[in-house]
Amino acid sequence: MPGLLLGDEAPNFEADTTHGRIRFHDFLGDSWGILFSHPRDFTPVCTTELGRAAKLAPEFGKRNVKMIALSIDDVSDHLAWSKDINAYNGDEPTEKLPFPIIADAKRELSIQLGMLDPDERDKKGMPLTARVVFVFGPDKKLKLSILYPATTGRNFDEILRVVDSLQLTAKNKVATPVDWKRGDRVMVIPNVPDDEAKKLFPEGVFTKELPSGKKYLRYTPQP
Repeated sequence: MPGLLLGDEAPNFEADTTHGRIRFHDFLGDSWGILFSHPRDFTPVCTTELGRAAKLAPEFGKRNVKMIALSIDDVSDHLAWSKDINAYNGDEPTEKLPFPIIADAKRELSIQLGMLDPDERDKKGMPLTARVVFVFGPDKKLKLSILYPATTGRNFDEILRVVDSLQLTAKNKVATPVDWKRGDRVMVIPNVPDDEAKKLFPEGVFTKELPSGKKYLRYTPQP
């Protein structure tokens, strides 16, 4: 099945959405982008996910990230479903969400992007889309891919966290350790010599002593 690998450029597809027809590269512009797929409209887990995505949309906006969803129903269903999503959030049940939803009723885009879940099917026996998250950089290339089965809802706080990491590490010669959160200390990447690290990170580089004697655990405050 076709799909995207890290470093691949996003296909410049055209699609109908709840915000009108788009061409994907034009939609992204110079921003980061998140494309996340959903098995079907009017389903319980998807509704909670889109509700949370809508609540976090201002935070993604602060990070220059454009969000776009995909589901295998048509625009009219998406618009009606949007009312339920807003009502779930306790907001006015309008058809407007802070991001568009792509209509992929024929599953053409889902197939192109490798989003179908072979184990989850509709009443007609057609495969549903899995819960895929693609994060694209301003260069339109895939920076992160997460794949969940239809039965497991995503954690959008985690998606926001990994965006923080991706953006930080794209600009600085650092990596983020386990459970890192914005503002925590980071790690100097192994290919940066100690002399260079001292110049790059004037707030200091702190090395963890290990039984091996190897000095590869080097920490520094977040740049």
